[in-house]
Amino acid sequence: MENKMTAVSLFTGAGGMDVGFERAGIKVIFANEIVKEAAETYKANHPRCNIVNDDINNVIDTMDQYRGVDLVFGGPPCQGFSVAGKMDPDDERSKLIFTFLDVVEKVLPHVFVMENVKALGKLDKWEPVREKYIDRARKLGYNCAPFILNATEYGVSQKRERVFFIGIKDNLDPFFEHHMNDCIDKQKNPAPVIRELLASLGKAGTDKNPNTCTAKITFATHPVMRKSPYAGMYFNGQGRPMNVDGYSNTLPASMGGNKTPLIDEEYLYGNETEDWVVSYHKELLDGSIIPEFKEAPSRLRRITINEAVRIQTFPDDYVFCGNKGKIYTQIGNAVPCKLAEAVAKAVVAYLQEQN
Repeated sequence: MENKMTAVSLFTGAGGMDVGFERAGIKVIFANEIVKEAAETYKANHPRCNIVNDDINNVIDTMDQYRGVDLVFGGPPCQGFSVAGKMDPDDERSKLIFTFLDVVEKVLPHVFVMENVKALGKLDKWEPVREKYIDRARKLGYNCAPFILNATEYGVSQKRERVFFIGIKDNLDPFFEHHMNDCIDKQKNPAPVIRELLASLGKAGTDKNPNTCTAKITFATHPVMRKSPYAGMYFNGQGRPMNVDGYSNTLPASMGGNKTPLIDEEYLYGNETEDWVVSYHKELLDGSIIPEFKEAPSRLRRITINEAVRIQTFPDDYVFCGNKGKIYTQIGNAVPCKLAEAVAKAVVAYLQEQN
């Protein structure tokens, strides 16, 4: 039996990335997560892995013991770079991508994979940070490049675009980026639409799909209109309606209250032939209805934890710890398991080709 590749997981969260890397045949031997509930979730699902619930800055000095593992991977908090956030380069969280490289320097793995928001991989604003990151990796002996992927192309029913910085140690391949892109492309696997993905769960309030978000849905008195019924802001809070005949938008870490996406229960699981939001949007557009602050019909509701778990491609039986709000946050913060799996399999394939 061949020996499994070993890995260290950083900024682990609930373990979405770890699930993906394990599916690619990689054994995680150490994980680090600062949030207590997320660390408990990780432990419940990965009992054999040593998880340390602490600030990464407090564990760096102990990382020498893992020198020589095959991989270091993780997704440092991205709020500092996020278009949805303040995009502040001085945000403490923006510095954690370099803390990630501090660990790489201690461990000197054969490969590292760092996930972050698309903006860090693409926006001109972050070019100096990107260059600094790749330059530091180069000085540590890594051939490193960013790869921007859309989760929907890798089996995830969610329009979530992320950058993965992949670094290979002592790699002299002049066409590294081109060859790695080929390996990633081979992992493409179209995702089912939301309706197909969630069909077997059934209506909220059943054993398979408990109703976990009770945040009321009321109409916005000043709706923000867009061409698409799924793009504007027609309800209180920032929970957008979800197009169940397509893909969900990125599930946010702020889910749990009125920022939780909403669906039309009867259109998804019942006999209705049109999404209520679509007809409401039409009426708003043609002026045949005047919005007022009242509750939306009961067929509209927030997505449940179990639905969010599926959209992030966690296994249905994955155990989450903490209260409902903390669980929604862990799910929204995670790297979708199938996206991580595609990246991990591509890295493994690339290494085999190089050998």
